[in-house]
Amino acid sequence: MNFRWIQILSAWFAITVGTLCWAAEEQKAPEAKTPSPEVTKSDAKKPLDGENQPQSKPEKESAADKDQQKQPAASITHHTVTIADQEIAYTATADQLSIKTDQGEEKARIFFIAYRRESQEPSVQRPITFCFNGGPGSSSVWLHLGMLGPQRVQLRDDAQPQPPPFQLVPNHYSLLDITDLVFIDPVSTGYSRPAKDEDKNQFHGYQEDLNSVGQFIHDYITQNGRWQSPKFLVGESYGGLRAAGLAGLLQNRYGMYLNGLVLVSAVLDFQTLAFSETNDLPFIVFLPSYTATAWYHGKLDHDLQQLPLKKVVRKAESFAAGPYARALLRGDSLSSQKHDKIARQLATLTGLSPEYVLRANLRISMRRFAKELLRDRQETVGRFDSRYVGSDRDSVGEAYSYDPSAAVFMGPFTAAMNDYLYRTLDYKDERVYEILTGNVFPWNYNQFKNRYVNATETLRRAMTTNPFLKVFAACGYYDLATPQFAMTYTQDHLALAPKLASNFQMGFYQGGHMMYVYTPALKKLRKNLLGFYQEATYTSNQAEATPAEKN
Repeated sequence: MNFRWIQILSAWFAITVGTLCWAAEEQKAPEAKTPSPEVTKSDAKKPLDGENQPQSKPEKESAADKDQQKQPAASITHHTVTIADQEIAYTATADQLSIKTDQGEEKARIFFIAYRRESQEPSVQRPITFCFNGGPGSSSVWLHLGMLGPQRVQLRDDAQPQPPPFQLVPNHYSLLDITDLVFIDPVSTGYSRPAKDEDKNQFHGYQEDLNSVGQFIHDYITQNGRWQSPKFLVGESYGGLRAAGLAGLLQNRYGMYLNGLVLVSAVLDFQTLAFSETNDLPFIVFLPSYTATAWYHGKLDHDLQQLPLKKVVRKAESFAAGPYARALLRGDSLSSQKHDKIARQLATLTGLSPEYVLRANLRISMRRFAKELLRDRQETVGRFDSRYVGSDRDSVGEAYSYDPSAAVFMGPFTAAMNDYLYRTLDYKDERVYEILTGNVFPWNYNQFKNRYVNATETLRRAMTTNPFLKVFAACGYYDLATPQFAMTYTQDHLALAPKLASNFQMGFYQGGHMMYVYTPALKKLRKNLLGFYQEATYTSNQAEATPAEKN
């Protein structure tokens, strides 16, 4: 395994904040403010629906025309996949869309892969879903070949690595039967690049990223005649922060109202993830994930070990939000007797020794937990998926040297994507397809100076302005990157009006950050999303009906 990729992957999916937390912990930074990570996860020549055909070339070509010819040709291919025992015929388009100014100057070309179900039904009546991962610096490969696309990477369900070569299998749990899908690679990821002589930094930042991805969505919708289609966004990890920001930007900049957001292992508030001496919140919201991990590896006491996972997690949540939170709030004013009692309870729920918890002053960071839980076995647990275990050079030290779950995912997804592009989609590009890249840094968080990156207020306003906007957050119990209780905390602090509270739903799965690599979790996730899409589109259709039609 190439450890450069493992290190890059270790900061993937908006876990920019995770990298900051680790650095802050090691360097004893006084406070985690705005995360500043090190590294992390076209003009369509023929529009997806085929409405417009490209014009013939002029006899004399300009220099710009010649430069345009260097771009790979769009590839449009036709396939079938079986979903829910039904054969689905679909068209796949791999192409680049040109991001231009109002003056027609090209600023960047964004690569995308789109899937449209072939049927007699007019495309405008079908939902369309735009999908992206996070990083920053990640392509959309993970959602594409792990969860939503018509083919998926085949991984073992027992959390064990598998030898290369790796392969794709038909994805019988794709959502292509109910929605068209467009996978977006933000600028500098995948095959997306700034135009010649354009400064890449104009795309590398929170707002800069929203502007370019938002323009892509607007232009794609316009060029393909999909303004009347129900519209959804699916974002994973940092992609959840992007999705929340886009919900506001698309409304405010383009007047585009969405039907739904799907947040997969997402982060909306970096304060929930940034371990530091002055921020106790992460210690609280990570605790239930520690308990789930200890339960999976058989490290809890007998009574807890015999309980179902959900019940064990609920006990941890109750303790975390109650006695544990109050104890951390007291700080040094907590009595020694109470301090020892909390330490014993915390040890019971984490599988760690009371002595270790006491030495850590009741505050266990993710890196410390991942190293300590299985130290007696000389093993560490994964960050993206704590079911996976690895081995360091030795069993001393306070933090693991690499993420074993990241190591398992990188090879299969990279090999599968490159093979899929070349052989199945017939898209030929001589450049490297950037699965994950550190070339997006420094990432600009300037508008969040002296405070944590947070998109919750943007999401609240979007949901309030558009009361038909639904949100579904999918969380994995074994996710030690963006823990499920952090999203619960975020939901509970959105400050939505009571009549809108039910518009935000959550689902929990026995998997990690990429819960969909575990087949039972993928099946459950598809089932949940079928209901979510139906509700999000049904509500909007009902709003258009007359009272007589509703009756």
